[in-house]
Amino acid sequence: MPLQATSGAASYDAFGGGVPFEPIYIEQVFQNWLYTGNGSTQTITNNIDLAGEGGLVWIKDRSAAVSHGLFDTVRGVNNYLSSNSANEQNVFGVVTNALTAFNSNGFSVGTSLGWLNASGDNLASWTFRKQPKFFDVVTYTGTGSTQTIAHNLGSVPGCIIVKATNDTRSWAVYHRSLGATKYIYLNSTGIGGTTNGFWDDTEPTSTVFTVRNDGDVNGPGTTYVAYLFAHNAGGFGLSGTDNVISCGSVVNTGNPQVTLGYEPQWVLFKSSTSTSPWYIVDNMRGLPVGADQAVLLPNSTAAEVTNSNYININATGFTTNSSLLAGQTLIYIAIRRGPMRTPTTGTSVYQAEIGNSSSAPEFNAGFPVDMALMKDASGVEDWYNSSRLLQGTYLVTNSTATEGASSNFNFAYQSGWYATATTRTSWMFRRAPGFFDEVCYTGDSTARTLAHNLGVAPELWIIKRRSGTSNWIVGGGILSSPTNNFLLLNGTTQQSSITDFFTTPTSTTFGFGSGAPSDNSINASGQTYVAYLFASAPGVSKVGTFTGTGATQVIDCGFTGGARFVLIKATSTTGPWLVWDSARGIVSGDDPYLVLNSTAAEVTNTDWVDTAATGFELSNAAGNGANNSGISYLFMAIA
Repeated sequence: MPLQATSGAASYDAFGGGVPFEPIYIEQVFQNWLYTGNGSTQTITNNIDLAGEGGLVWIKDRSAAVSHGLFDTVRGVNNYLSSNSANEQNVFGVVTNALTAFNSNGFSVGTSLGWLNASGDNLASWTFRKQPKFFDVVTYTGTGSTQTIAHNLGSVPGCIIVKATNDTRSWAVYHRSLGATKYIYLNSTGIGGTTNGFWDDTEPTSTVFTVRNDGDVNGPGTTYVAYLFAHNAGGFGLSGTDNVISCGSVVNTGNPQVTLGYEPQWVLFKSSTSTSPWYIVDNMRGLPVGADQAVLLPNSTAAEVTNSNYININATGFTTNSSLLAGQTLIYIAIRRGPMRTPTTGTSVYQAEIGNSSSAPEFNAGFPVDMALMKDASGVEDWYNSSRLLQGTYLVTNSTATEGASSNFNFAYQSGWYATATTRTSWMFRRAPGFFDEVCYTGDSTARTLAHNLGVAPELWIIKRRSGTSNWIVGGGILSSPTNNFLLLNGTTQQSSITDFFTTPTSTTFGFGSGAPSDNSINASGQTYVAYLFASAPGVSKVGTFTGTGATQVIDCGFTGGARFVLIKATSTTGPWLVWDSARGIVSGDDPYLVLNSTAAEVTNTDWVDTAATGFELSNAAGNGANNSGISYLFMAIA
């Protein structure tokens, strides 16, 4: 595929051919999907077209010490291999009700193999769709002498995993960081070895890879399947040049930064210089920053464990923890976090719900929840804030308190969060380009910029120190002086100003100027922080300002069905952070509001905000704290 470029709303061949192409995004070819077994049959709808495009489904029961199951469309339904075993395909006999279908939007599982669908067990599935510059599956028959195997990866493979399907043979791994004279085994903790018998000392190309005479890759009459993973080959995103998968290595000394150019959602890694397991970590099961991660071992039947902090992800890659596997060379495959597409509907990235579930997760959004607020709307209670990157911990928006810990603040669910039944209300957000992003970082007491993946310049950002008491700092491009002015989320004060407090935000960075190198609230050396960044996504969200009139006025957000969430704060005078949402009611009559900086119960007897097709309407009610004449306000609304 030729290099692609963007021209207006359409994308065209960069060499001037004028031929439009259809952009492709990581969420179309890879899904990191969790489900609960039901002991019967069920269909997993993860929006990956396996029926039409083909690919691989890799499943592991997180709750039990049982085998991994790998199924691909080339070998067909019900034919399984286990990454933790050298056994041949279907070693325990042919089954007819295992992985029963590769669908146009996912796959279906049955009951023949209990470890695919055990009742009540938590399972992880990783689906890799065949796609040039990402992933391919090929099968071949060994000859016992050197041969080349054609593939359709469309780029030079970064990693190739080969398994004999009709013989007991180990899983042979080629990795670009080891080279074509080395091999390592996926089903082993060993470091592999050096030989020309596997890859014939011949590096793969964009069309073929080479195998020699070792029985693990090319025994006479033996049948094989090969899984090929690309490396920094581009091919994705609106321009067709974005990378979504990387195969590399890092020497694990001094907590090194691995720069991928994107934030990963899934990482497979192993020490190639010492005996150690293979590890899989991913952001759905739990990949919090600075805390223990949920780990599964491809070479082992072991159930999931959460007892070590191996890597810490960030906007451009990840850092490794040098206290574990210290000094070793780690090889890895990393896959980019999605979604890459800008959302087109508010319901795909925001939802509010009043809890009423009798089983976990308590709150269900209909999408993976990346950040959430929670409060008892009818009672006197704190506002709790947590996120997928802060798994197991929480902050309080109406308080300066340091970060707290609770296992209830659990985001390891496919479309919800929180582990215990409650009648509170939750406001749930998904990270997506143009709408919302989150950055966790450690302060260094210097003027600096930080990378983000919002894709546009943030218009509103909210920063809180996690490791100590401090105010919540709110800044943004919508304030009257974006580099100097700020507000306090946990207070009612009007805009304050410190010269050169922030840098001018861009589509890739935000940061702190010379006026705030050591401010405890945003950048003190060694302190940990979280930053939430918001922007206006057409038809989805709007961040902006208005001046109160004391009379009815409509705030046009560019929506077509009205706002489901409205946040308003006076900036030119003191005033609270006011919250309305459709879950509790935005109607033509009284609309309950909550105060984000207060423990108070909702106020139910005011009619300050009403629905309007293009956004929301402010009333002319006397004493309306959201529309006082001559007062400047900021707002954020979500459709």
